[in-house]
Amino acid sequence: MKSVVIEQPGELVLAERPLPTPAAGEVRVKVKYASICGSDVHIWHGHNPFAKYPRVIGHEFFGVIDAVGDGVDAGRIGERVAVDPVASCGHCYPCSVGRPNVCTQLSVIGVHRDGGFSEYAVAPAGNAYRLPETIPDKLASMVEPFTIAANITAFLQPQPQDVALIYGAGPMGLTAIQVLKGVYKVAQVLVVDRLPERLELAQANGADRVFNNAEVPLAGQLEGLQPTLIIDAACHPSILAEAAALASPAARIGLLGFSGEPCSITQQSLTSKELSLFTSRLNSHRFPQVIAWMEAGLIQPEKLVTHYFSLGEIERAMTLFEKDPRTCCKVVLAMQ
Repeated sequence: MKSVVIEQPGELVLAERPLPTPAAGEVRVKVKYASICGSDVHIWHGHNPFAKYPRVIGHEFFGVIDAVGDGVDAGRIGERVAVDPVASCGHCYPCSVGRPNVCTQLSVIGVHRDGGFSEYAVAPAGNAYRLPETIPDKLASMVEPFTIAANITAFLQPQPQDVALIYGAGPMGLTAIQVLKGVYKVAQVLVVDRLPERLELAQANGADRVFNNAEVPLAGQLEGLQPTLIIDAACHPSILAEAAALASPAARIGLLGFSGEPCSITQQSLTSKELSLFTSRLNSHRFPQVIAWMEAGLIQPEKLVTHYFSLGEIERAMTLFEKDPRTCCKVVLAMQ
C-alpha cells in the first residue's frame, strides 16, 4: 500500500508499505479521504514535540472497515467510519473523569502511531465511528476538525446572549464560528485576523463582525465592547494578555495553542474580573456529538474545504496548505 511517511524532520516520501493487520480490538480501515491539519505540517518540519519518527502522518480521515482483529464483531466490515485519533488507556485518572484526550498514556494516531495518510490504517475499534449516509464521503474527514471546536465550547458553555470573540480565522477559528452560531445560537460572534481573505471566509462561515488588526490594534476598534467569551484560535503567546484586558468581567477565555514561548500576564488582570480560563487539547469523545451536528445540518463543513488532491500530490498539497493561507483553508486528500 502507498503511505505518506515522514522519515525524519524535513523528509517526506510516498512509500510502499506492507498492508497492516489489525490486532485484537482493532479494525483496519480502507481510507477514502483524509484532510490536512497544521500539525501534519509541523511533524513534517520537525516542529511537533510529540511526534515519533518515522511516521505515517494524518489524523483526520474517513474510510470503510475492511478487516477486524480478534474480539471485534465481523459484522462491522463494510461500515463507513470516521476515526477518532485519540487512543487512551481507559483507566488512568484523566480517563476516569472523561478526559481521554490527556490520558497519561496518550497515543494519537498520526502522531505517536501511524495515521491515515495511507491507503489503509488500523485503529482501536472503539475509535471508528459509523457515519450516516447523509454525510458524504468527500466531507467525512471533516468530523475531526469540528471536534476541536466541540471540545473547547463544552468547557466555555456558550449562551445566546454572549458576545464571542475569536482570534484567528484559520480552520480552527472557522469551525468555532460555525459551532457558536449553528449549535449554540450565539447572537454576536466577532472575529479578528490579519488577512482580509481569511476575514471574508469568517463572514461566509457566519461571523457577525470582523476586524483586521494588522495595523490598528483590536482594542482601538472594539469601541468599548467587552466580549464575554473569547477563543484563541490563532495560538500566539501575546494573545492571552490582550484577551484578559479586553474581556468583560466574568468572561470565559479558551486557549487552543501549543507554543512553547512564555507569555506575560498578571494575576490581577485575571482575578480582578474573575475571568475563567480554559485550555483544550484534541477532543474527549466528541465524535458522536459532531456527527449529530452534521446530520442535523447545524454545521457546514463544505464551507471550509477549498482544495482536493490525490494522494500522489501530497507534497504539493502540504506546501499549498502551509504557504497560501489567503486562498487555501482545508485541503482534502483522495486516497483511492
